[in-house]
Amino acid sequence: MLYNFLFPGHFRGKGVSFFILILRVFFGIMFFTHGLDKMMNFSELSETYPSVLGFGSYMTLMVTIFCEFCCSLFLIAGLLIRVMVLPMIVAMAVAFFDVHDGFLPEGELALIYMVVFIILYIVGPGRYSLDYLIDTRVNKEKSM
Repeated sequence: MLYNFLFPGHFRGKGVSFFILILRVFFGIMFFTHGLDKMMNFSELSETYPSVLGFGSYMTLMVTIFCEFCCSLFLIAGLLIRVMVLPMIVAMAVAFFDVHDGFLPEGELALIYMVVFIILYIVGPGRYSLDYLIDTRVNKEKSM
C-alpha cells in the first residue's frame, strides 16, 4: 500500500507527465531560489525572521530553509515527491494563514505555492521523474 502511494501508476501518460515535469521544475526552481536567498542571508534573517508556532526565529528559519531549499531539489528531481511536498505544503499553509493572516494580496504567493504543491501531491511525480525510474526498476525485478 505504501509502495502504491509513493509510486502511483496513474497520471503517467506522456502529455500529462510532460506537464507535471514542467510544473515540478518551474515551481521547484522558484521555491529553491527563495531558500537559497534565505541561506545566503542567514545571519541577518536569523534575528529578524518571524517566529512561528513558538519555534523562535532561528528554528523557524532553519525549517523554512529545509522546506524551500532541500525539498525543492527533491521536487525538481522527481524523487519521493509525495513525501517531500508535505513539508512544503505545511510551510506555505503556515506562511499564508499565520504569517500573512490569510489575507490577500500579502499572502498570495504562499497560497499559490500551497495550491500547486497540493496538486503535485495528488497527481504524483509523473513519468519523467526518478520515482518513475525506481518504480519501473522495482517492477522489473519483481517480474524476474
